[in-house]
Amino acid sequence: MAGLNVDRQDGSAAPADEAGTLDTHLVAASGQPRKIFQLIGPSANAANFEIVRVRYGLHDGHTLQIMAERPDGTMNVAGCEELSGLLSAILDVEDPIPGEYNLEISSPGIDRPLTRPKDFERWAGFEAKLELGEAIDGRKRFRGLLQGFEDGEVLIEHEVEGFAERQVIGLPFRQISEAKLVMSDDLITESLKRRDRDEPAPSDGE
Repeated sequence: MAGLNVDRQDGSAAPADEAGTLDTHLVAASGQPRKIFQLIGPSANAANFEIVRVRYGLHDGHTLQIMAERPDGTMNVAGCEELSGLLSAILDVEDPIPGEYNLEISSPGIDRPLTRPKDFERWAGFEAKLELGEAIDGRKRFRGLLQGFEDGEVLIEHEVEGFAERQVIGLPFRQISEAKLVMSDDLITESLKRRDRDEPAPSDGE
């Protein structure tokens, strides 16, 4: 495995109070999105949903965007409608956002964001684009085939200076500011297969 598997700038380990946010910093940024995620997460999980990403204030400035899926990575229209009803009730009671806003519930989509360690495992073998908050060896952006997740690092096959062939490098998960899959025919085919597994079979007589 090639280098780039660096730790904190001062070489120290992450403090204890930071460890709890390592798996969620891409799901919900600190501030209001994080508070909303912590508010809705337990109820969503209890209903067999997982929150993939929470964003607020994009586009018109008054839209709360929540991406979610089932634990197996699938999500259909019925699931979105069910989760929308559940979260609407929670948000109406808790009222975490002052004033009027729009609630938008969706599946992650085909060229989905990758926000949790399990996402990098589940989509290993497919191409992704990753961006770091701080440059490593003068580079912030990486693109290549995902190779999973190990020891707090996202593994990706990438060109490395001095090597004729692509190498598998490790990028610290906590330093990733954005990650998403790259659209391809293979990704579309695989996504449709996974989606079909979630669709209920028609009953007799339909």
